[in-house]
Amino acid sequence: MPQLNVPARLEQLAFVNDFLTANIPQEFRACLSNLELVAEELLVNVFSYAYPEGTTGKAEILLKSIYFDGRPMLCFTIKDWGAPFNPFAEAPKPDLTTDAETRPIGGLGIYLICNVTEHQAYSYEAQANVIDVYFALPENH
Repeated sequence: MPQLNVPARLEQLAFVNDFLTANIPQEFRACLSNLELVAEELLVNVFSYAYPEGTTGKAEILLKSIYFDGRPMLCFTIKDWGAPFNPFAEAPKPDLTTDAETRPIGGLGIYLICNVTEHQAYSYEAQANVIDVYFALPENH
């Protein structure tokens, strides 16, 4: 299972994308752009908010192929040791009824993640936030 550990800094995003490109299983290649979107949305939050200002924490990224509900899936995991935060429960729900010009900037990241992934999970284990998102095998595989 490919694993990458990086300092929790925004300049690490390109390095993470290189890791994802190099390690995504061939059968999930069509998911790469969505995987990069999900990684950026989640990691920007971790890098920006998980650790106290003036400190640099770390993040662990894992990729693995699994079977979930009897179907092949790609599991993308992010682990950090910052303050406990469940983005799927605690992120505000976006108001999609307003037009783009009047809608506040931001707030769509978790909404987008939930729309491009099959399943999302959060846990707090051994003083660490663990986020797992699952991508279904592309239909035209």
